[in-house]
Amino acid sequence: MHSLFHRRDFIKLAAGMTGASLLSRPVFASNLQRGFTHSIASGDPDARSVVLWTRYVGEGDTALEWEVAKDTDFSAIVKKGRVVASPKRDYTAKTIADGLPAGSWFYYRFKAPDGTYSDTGRTRTLPDGAISSLKLAVFSCSNLPFGYFNAYGHAAAQGDFDLAVHLGDYFYEYPVGTYPSKEQSVPGRHIEPAHELIHLADYRLRYNSYRMDPDLLALHRHYPMISIWDDHEIANDTYRDGAQNHDPATEGPWEDRKKAARQAYFEWLPMRGRAYARYDFGDLASIITLDTRLTGRTKQLTYSEVLKGVDTKDQKAVIKTLKAFRDGPWADPARSMLGDVQEKWLADTLADSKRSGRRWQVLAQQVIVGRGYGPKSFLDALPEQTPGWLKARIQGSVLASSVGLPLSTDAWSGYPAARTRLVNALRQNADNAVVLAGDSHNAWAYDLYAGTEQKTGINPAAVEFAGHSVSSPGLEAYLPIEEKKRSADLIAVSPELRWANTSKRGYMAVHITPDTARCEWRFTGPAATRSTALSGTHTMQVRTRDGAGTNTLETA
Repeated sequence: MHSLFHRRDFIKLAAGMTGASLLSRPVFASNLQRGFTHSIASGDPDARSVVLWTRYVGEGDTALEWEVAKDTDFSAIVKKGRVVASPKRDYTAKTIADGLPAGSWFYYRFKAPDGTYSDTGRTRTLPDGAISSLKLAVFSCSNLPFGYFNAYGHAAAQGDFDLAVHLGDYFYEYPVGTYPSKEQSVPGRHIEPAHELIHLADYRLRYNSYRMDPDLLALHRHYPMISIWDDHEIANDTYRDGAQNHDPATEGPWEDRKKAARQAYFEWLPMRGRAYARYDFGDLASIITLDTRLTGRTKQLTYSEVLKGVDTKDQKAVIKTLKAFRDGPWADPARSMLGDVQEKWLADTLADSKRSGRRWQVLAQQVIVGRGYGPKSFLDALPEQTPGWLKARIQGSVLASSVGLPLSTDAWSGYPAARTRLVNALRQNADNAVVLAGDSHNAWAYDLYAGTEQKTGINPAAVEFAGHSVSSPGLEAYLPIEEKKRSADLIAVSPELRWANTSKRGYMAVHITPDTARCEWRFTGPAATRSTALSGTHTMQVRTRDGAGTNTLETA
């Protein structure tokens, strides 16, 4: 999460308040089903092709027929073929429907040997040439036991998006009763397996249970999806060589777990098997996806490790230690989020998109680039009964911010040299740049600068629309402060932060035209109740500035 907290802090808080006993769950009926068990999905499109997906459980390998048509009656079929659903791939089947016309909507379905059909899905290819509009439904952080996927249901019902974009944490790897606890779990929102995900069979079964959700199924039926993994598709706070939530002594080699997680991801998601990619929407925009987790990220640094052995009651000693950390390990230019190969690929890809005349470069990636800091008011507002560990964590964040260190060391702000390289690449190689981010569970809008550029009056290199979660809790779960004050205090101490909401769930509706990039944060009701009604919205936009990059964010 983009804050002074990690999910393990929420787990600790929840266990202290409610206990963490396990849920009792029935075995999923889907495990016993035959035939088409999980509807259909599509994704990873380009101008001439799209990935089609289904799952069919038979006695063994089963040859399926697939069809792509212009109409729901399939009287005007434009492409068809065959694909095998195999137990070697958990009975999933993926095919690339190619040779399709650009910029067109289609319907597709699969047919089994016994003549039964799958559900019908709707998908599209990317456009060529001049286009005037691109609409994206952007999601992140869907934790099924915490509640219903109302954001998916609302977006599916709109029917007016070109694509769904998922920025990661499609599911969570924790055992039942951990995050959330039994008492925090919404009745009927059961997941399998009960234990933590370690092996291939575990990851497969978790996808199996999540993909039974009717709102997620509806989203996949209505739109093709571009998706990227964050950490929980593997393990919390993942980096290239390990994760906070992985212990080789008890959970085996990291490479084995990572391989299993990746395999299940590409089996169950309608993607081509790439960790990062570029998608061109005519002359309007390029969407560029990144992998900030597995490909090149070095291990996160944490304030708890930095302050280990330091008397936290001695403020001078804490400040001295934090300054040494700031000027030493934290600033090390060798620390990376992308790795050298992906970093160069990004710069080249941005430059090529700009040279091709595309108006916008949209970076769709996992964690927040904007810099946020901890306000002293967070500590002042805590009630007397606040657990000692939580007070210590907030105090550490406030003191860290006082010496220029950020709230989050897991986000880009925890890798300042890599972050500066990223923002400079956007400034130098993009025309008009927008960053999309997930992970934090809360809603944010940032102007993005490299180093201390903002103080010199330089225009931002990019803007960032960072999304709130589908169902996972945000800062409201940690800090008993009124929402307006909590967000206002964060904005007051974070110069790049233009707006925030730290209490509501939902998704981002991003609309790009030749002149503006606009984000509407759509807020759904409490996750404990299934509903597609919105409880509110907030909209901000940025205008193009020809030849000089993007302007600053403004309320629309």
